[in-house]
Amino acid sequence: MTAPMRRALIDSAQISANVEVLRGLAPTDHTLVVVKANGYGHGAETAARAALAGGADWLGVADVAEALELRSAGIDAPLLAWLHAPDESFREATAAGVTIGASTLAHLEALALCDNPSVHLKIDTGLGRNGAGRDDTAAFVARAAELHHAGKIRVEGLMSHCSGTSREADMSQAEEFENVMADLHARGVEPEFRHLAATAAAIDHPSLRYSMVRFGIAAYGLAPAPHLRNTGVRPAMRLEADVVLTKRLRAGDGVSYNHLWRADESTTVALIPVGYADGIPRAATGHASVALNGQRFPVVGRIAMDQIVVNVGDAQVAVGDTVSIWGDPHDGTPHPDEWADWADTIGYEIVTRLGNRVSRISA
Repeated sequence: MTAPMRRALIDSAQISANVEVLRGLAPTDHTLVVVKANGYGHGAETAARAALAGGADWLGVADVAEALELRSAGIDAPLLAWLHAPDESFREATAAGVTIGASTLAHLEALALCDNPSVHLKIDTGLGRNGAGRDDTAAFVARAAELHHAGKIRVEGLMSHCSGTSREADMSQAEEFENVMADLHARGVEPEFRHLAATAAAIDHPSLRYSMVRFGIAAYGLAPAPHLRNTGVRPAMRLEADVVLTKRLRAGDGVSYNHLWRADESTTVALIPVGYADGIPRAATGHASVALNGQRFPVVGRIAMDQIVVNVGDAQVAVGDTVSIWGDPHDGTPHPDEWADWADTIGYEIVTRLGNRVSRISA
C-alpha cells in the first residue's frame, strides 16, 4: 500500500514513555493527561490509550463532545470535561460516566437535573479564563455544597489553573485555592481530587501538586516553557512528506509568491506537498529548514497553502524521497519547538494545527 504523501507518524509508545517520565518528575496520588484537541493533534484515542499505558489514571478533554468521542471508542477510564456550551444539559455525558468541571451556578443547576453526576468545581484563582470568578466563588461554593449534601451532585474535585507568570503569582493562586478548600471543608465537603498544577507548575512547584496534577503538551514530548526543554521527554509526532518534483534553477530565479527568495547561483530545489492548509506556519517563511537524506536544507520562498520549496543545492535528491519536517531531533529532524521559534509561536500550536489532509499513522 502506498503511503500518503503527507503523514504524521504517531509513536504511542513514546507518549507512554513521556507520561512515565513526567510522573517521576512530579509524583502525586493521581495523574491526569489532557487529550483535548484531538490529542494535541496526535489523535485522541491513540493519545488516551498511550497515556493510560504510561500510568495516567485520569484523562482530560475540553468539552463534552470530545469526552463522548472517547467513550464511543471504548475508553472507560475516569474522564473530565470542563468547557461547556451555555445550554449544555450534561445528561448524555453524565450517563456515560463523564465527570464535569463546573464553573457557574447554571452548570450546577443543570447538573442537579442529571442522575448522580460527578463534579469538579472549577474556580478562577488568577488565570482570568474559565472558572468561577472571585466575586462569584462564595455563592458558587455554597450552592455546590447544598446540592452535594442534598444528593443532587457529588463534588469529587476542586480545580483551577496557574498562570505561570511567576513563582509569586503561582503561590498567590495556591493561597486562593486553599481558601476555597477551607470553605468547602467548613461546609462538610472534602473533594478527593484537588488539582491546580499543569505540567510547568507540577514540575516547578512540588507544593502545588495536591492530590492530582495535569500533564498536557509535555506528554507529547514538547516543552510547556523554554526552561523545561530538557526534562527527558521526546516528541511523539514525526511529520513527513514526499518530494513530488525537483527542478534546476538558474542564478536569479525566484521562488514562490513575491519572489522573497532568489537563487544566488545555479541550484536544485525540491517541491514538498505541505503548506499552511496542512499546519505549516506561514510565519516561518525565511527561517525554516527540513531534513532530507540525512541533511538539513532550508525552506525557501513564501510558504504557500499546499506546498513548500526546499533548496538542496547540488545534493542528490529524487522524487519520492522522504522529507522530515518535524519530529525527534536525534536524527537531525527539526524539533516542533524549532518550528515554533521560527514562527514566533509555541510548540502547542505547531502540533495541534495539523490539517485534515495529513494522515495520522500510529507507528
